[in-house]
Amino acid sequence: MRSLIRLSNYNKEDVEKIFDIADELQEGKYNDFLKGKTIVMFFPESSIRTRVTFEKGIYLLGGQSIVFPPETLDKKEKAQDVIGYLNNWVDGVIVRYKDIEKLDEMNRYSTFPIINAMTDVNHPCEMLADMYALSKIREDFTIDKFLFVGGIGNIGLAWKEAAELMGFSLTQCSPVKYKMPGVNHIVDLKSAIVGKDIICTDPLGPGMLKDFHNHQVTLEIMNNANDNAILNPCPPFYRGEEVSSEIVESKYFVGYKFKKYLLEIQQAIIIYSMLDYV
Repeated sequence: MRSLIRLSNYNKEDVEKIFDIADELQEGKYNDFLKGKTIVMFFPESSIRTRVTFEKGIYLLGGQSIVFPPETLDKKEKAQDVIGYLNNWVDGVIVRYKDIEKLDEMNRYSTFPIINAMTDVNHPCEMLADMYALSKIREDFTIDKFLFVGGIGNIGLAWKEAAELMGFSLTQCSPVKYKMPGVNHIVDLKSAIVGKDIICTDPLGPGMLKDFHNHQVTLEIMNNANDNAILNPCPPFYRGEEVSSEIVESKYFVGYKFKKYLLEIQQAIIIYSMLDYV
């Protein structure tokens, strides 16, 4: 089995295999891969895209999903004991939980794969889906130059993970106090976007909007990027905050069609995690 807690759990060959599986899924392969299997999911009620695609993906593969709120993991019972019982009945666990150390603890005791559906420090499934989407429109997305506009958070850190894994160039643009360690950083957005191909954003958390008032991606700003550049805001995005309304309606915006691949990629992650297990 192959758990996915961090992208660093994978190498490039793993990513290529997941992309191959996603392609094969669209050709009708892996029908009933999860027949007779049960996947437990820990998801908050507010999750929309990730939960919908995981649940539908499990259903389409012939499996059963059982969903609990992530607060279930906060009870007094140790994760070791929760997993000890689940080992009797469960074939995989998908977790959206703030603390990645909880996932590490669960993984130490599980006999099935643990898949990270988002923590406070990363979002590996989202990154794999975005990279797969890029592979459909770019001959080699790893030679593109990426710009992340946002602060230190799970999406920025996830793009850092992805850049380290795949070897592409990543620059962050933000006020100085939001700089991520180990990432090339430029404060001025108009300068930062020059020469970039893929522009990514993240919603602004409480108290950040005032600090980022000069960092909204607008049509005027985007026109300074490379020809054929794209804007890929992390959902949920907010018009008039990290992105302007007009840029969302422009040729640069790829948000909706990018995320359609969440379904196949999250199915592919499950399949890849369980290939030697089922």
